[in-house]
Amino acid sequence: MAHLESVLPINKLQGKVAIVTGGAGSIGEATAHVFANHGARAVVIVDVQDEKGQAVVESIGSERCSYVHCDVSDEEQVKDMVDWTVKKYGQLDIMFSNAGIASKSEQKLLDLDFSQFDRLFKVNVRGMAICVKHAALAMIAKGVKGTIVCTASAVSDNWRGATTMTDYIMSKNAVLGLVRAASQQLGVHGIRVNSVSPSAIASSITVDSGMTSSEVVEKVFGPFTPLKGIRLTAKHIADAVLFLVSNDSAFVTGHDMVVDGGLISIPHLNF
Repeated sequence: MAHLESVLPINKLQGKVAIVTGGAGSIGEATAHVFANHGARAVVIVDVQDEKGQAVVESIGSERCSYVHCDVSDEEQVKDMVDWTVKKYGQLDIMFSNAGIASKSEQKLLDLDFSQFDRLFKVNVRGMAICVKHAALAMIAKGVKGTIVCTASAVSDNWRGATTMTDYIMSKNAVLGLVRAASQQLGVHGIRVNSVSPSAIASSITVDSGMTSSEVVEKVFGPFTPLKGIRLTAKHIADAVLFLVSNDSAFVTGHDMVVDGGLISIPHLNF
């Protein structure tokens, strides 16, 4: 019996309904698959990259995965997306608010381009707050003691600063502020709110920052990562998110889970 239990799958999300924003990106896609593999009844992929989003749905199966085109910085679009999810699947148990963009240039403080700054904050901060707000409202309306996880970054609260990416680092610190406030305010409803803070992997965000492959990411971050012999993948981040949305973390809220291999701050960080 013990042997059978060790090989049987553990469906930690059996029957749950989840939304994954930024679901067409590497972290979102990996997390959607992990959710599905752990028994989620439905996973809604949310993104603005329609072809990639539909491809994720096809890889999981349309019988329990759907795609919704949604700009997370637009509150009406987010509200409609959440309402659609609840109408189609009956409730919302999990929101993985993962959509985000990177700085398009160095963005040093004295040279800040505020048109770029505003665009980045519109997605990374406003969009994150909108998703948390409407996920929580849907959970409260249905009496669901749900879970919300936001994607922050290893460059946020535990970072000592850098010589570039000023807007991006500011935005990810704002995500931590949102998580801490939301965890305090939503706890009365039994809703847990946490964040995951990855260091860099090869993704659309790192490509936007000028790092075009996992080898380049490793070259930049590897020397400052104490944990050797392993390279960060989207699956590592997805597994951390799974922990935060499952009953394994039933008494954890307001927590930022850093997935960075012990990364030491890089004071000369400059892509």
